Amino acid sequence: MPDLAYLNGDIMPIEKATVPIEDRGYQFGDGVYEYIASYAGRLFMLGAHLDRLERSMGGLDFPPIPRSRIKAAIVDLFERAGYDRAGIYIQITRGVAPRNHAFDPTLSPQVVMTIRQINALPENLHRDGITAITVRDIRWGRCDIKTIQLLANSLAKQKALSEGHSDAIFISDQNVVREGTSSNLFIVKGGQLITHPLTPNILPGITRMAIIDICRETDLKIDESFFTTDALYHADEVFLTGTVTEVMPVTQIDGRCIGDGNVGPLTRKLYDGLRQKALAGA
Repeated sequence: MPDLAYLNGDIMPIEKATVPIEDRGYQFGDGVYEYIASYAGRLFMLGAHLDRLERSMGGLDFPPIPRSRIKAAIVDLFERAGYDRAGIYIQITRGVAPRNHAFDPTLSPQVVMTIRQINALPENLHRDGITAITVRDIRWGRCDIKTIQLLANSLAKQKALSEGHSDAIFISDQNVVREGTSSNLFIVKGGQLITHPLTPNILPGITRMAIIDICRETDLKIDESFFTTDALYHADEVFLTGTVTEVMPVTQIDGRCIGDGNVGPLTRKLYDGLRQKALAGA
């Protein structure tokens, strides 16, 4: 089965799908997106992804699209592709109109989806961890809205890769640790997990939500509070969370070893817990 695309109600091979040049997503980054993964032939946390998609659309004053229509399109595309381990990318833009900063509120949104098989990350990444750098956070002020405006994220990721690292971690001007380029961040100190609270400065990650749920179900202590680079460097463990990232240990940041430089026990426990939760179809 070829990789498939959904374009405003029609399903076709990805290479056949095109959108007009005056789509506002292309010209202004005026769009939102979601990325949903499946495990063993079942979509993971679909309802939470749809909740966030609706919040993102509302945050940009998009006209509402019936949730049932979007969900049915996702399920149809997923079933047609037939992948056990798939990633579905959903992008909704404000629509197509002659280029103008102001927009017509009656525009019809463009809905695009693609589905591809997810290839497993190299085993050594979860076994041995990754290295990262910190960068100043120059993103716009509403990171809680999952928009397609990802240039700052892309530049930070490329900087990390060009310097021989796997990812970059955004830091505010006050040295508050935010998140990774496409993932949330947790630290462990003295057996307690700490992660940035939900504010406009970070994305409300779905995997972040799952990890917090696992912590509460297993009586692991977790604190949603601000922390600085000093706490980051002196943490016992650090890990990133995301739909594809899952739970990714970070063993070195800015050339400094985290803890003893090895993947920590709580990181391993939460990675195993997330996989179990996903395979159970939660």
